[in-house]
Amino acid sequence: MISVVPLLRDNRNYRYTWIGQVVSEIGDHFNNIAVFSLAVAHTRSGLVVSGVMLSRAIPAILVGPFAGIVLDRLNRKWVMLSSDLIRAVVAALFILTVHRPDTWLLYFLSALLMAASPFFTAGRAAILPSIATPEELHTANSLTQTTAWTTLAIGTFLGGASVMQFGYQWAFAGNAASFVVSALCISRLFLAGRGFLPDRKPVPAAERIRPWHEYAEGLRYMRGVPLVMGLLMVNIGWATGGGAAQVLFTVFGELVFNRGPAGLGMIWGFAGVGLLCGGVVAYSIGRRLTFAGYKRTIVVCYIVHGGSYILFSQMRSFTWALVFITLSRAGVGVSSVLNMWQLMRIVPNGLRGRVFSTMDSVQWCVMLLSMAAAGVASTYWDPRAIGAAAGALSSTTAIFWAWANLTGRLPAADYAVGSEKKAAAA
Repeated sequence: MISVVPLLRDNRNYRYTWIGQVVSEIGDHFNNIAVFSLAVAHTRSGLVVSGVMLSRAIPAILVGPFAGIVLDRLNRKWVMLSSDLIRAVVAALFILTVHRPDTWLLYFLSALLMAASPFFTAGRAAILPSIATPEELHTANSLTQTTAWTTLAIGTFLGGASVMQFGYQWAFAGNAASFVVSALCISRLFLAGRGFLPDRKPVPAAERIRPWHEYAEGLRYMRGVPLVMGLLMVNIGWATGGGAAQVLFTVFGELVFNRGPAGLGMIWGFAGVGLLCGGVVAYSIGRRLTFAGYKRTIVVCYIVHGGSYILFSQMRSFTWALVFITLSRAGVGVSSVLNMWQLMRIVPNGLRGRVFSTMDSVQWCVMLLSMAAAGVASTYWDPRAIGAAAGALSSTTAIFWAWANLTGRLPAADYAVGSEKKAAAA
């Protein structure tokens, strides 16, 4: 297994992808903290946080399938580059929301920002097996995800502090600039041969104007591979409580613990630390786990995740709340790295855009329902009770996965990455 330093030193494409990721995701979290804090400052309501999150989730759900088709038709590099440039413009427009007492523009711009995001996020997942060798893939996947969680910790800590110190405008301007840096990095990517065009069969002219048929092909593939379907169900199980948890982070930071933007940043930041720790653990154990050991590990991860989130929601001490949110997200971190590694090795190149975008869209759809329920519930019930329910729902993933494993419904799948690399070499 290739370690991190040689990967960044020797793999030019991955190095540029990683640098762009670091800068743009730190900027994203500046935006998140600023938007959620601004929304609560205007309304003093957890319902508006749910509204902003729904305005982000709905476009991701609607656009996701189309993004998958585009990524499996066109040059993925240019699709990702276009997404970055569009998001840079939208991110800059958030500055217009700072001195407005209403919140409709926050909803509208959040929707635009997320409508452009699936083209980049699913695209990055789709190109990773192409820019990394089979020996590098576990390290590249682990580093990509742990970097996302490191930037979550850094970006939210700094975002909360900077909003308190310098105001909302600087957070929004920094987010816009980060997308420009990411676009510059993506523009430097290069692959010989077909480059970042996906491997695919020729599409008849009649099918080009009926993209649903291409999307249905991806769905048939997912349904026909039990492990891929199992991983989709994992996403659904987590999202039943995970959407509510996203809303409750802001409610706990701003209203339950009365810590303002800095408290919100600390909760998100410690969540990022937990994810990072989980990613490091997954990187360390991933290559040594047998397939049976991998499946058992997923069960443990979601028991830890859900149970710790319940404890987080009940803590009266802010310090202990931070401890348990860290532990909860560590469970998510381990499972996320291991699950994505399996997907990247299984899914053929020509289907990756549709499979990864479908995974994201389905997860967002369930999260949307969970967010809406949490937002409405926050007007009637104590946030701590809602948090306990969210943790219990997320733990259902462990029950499903254990049942599927014990009943033989999760057999090992053939790996596509190694065969693709060998075919390309031949």
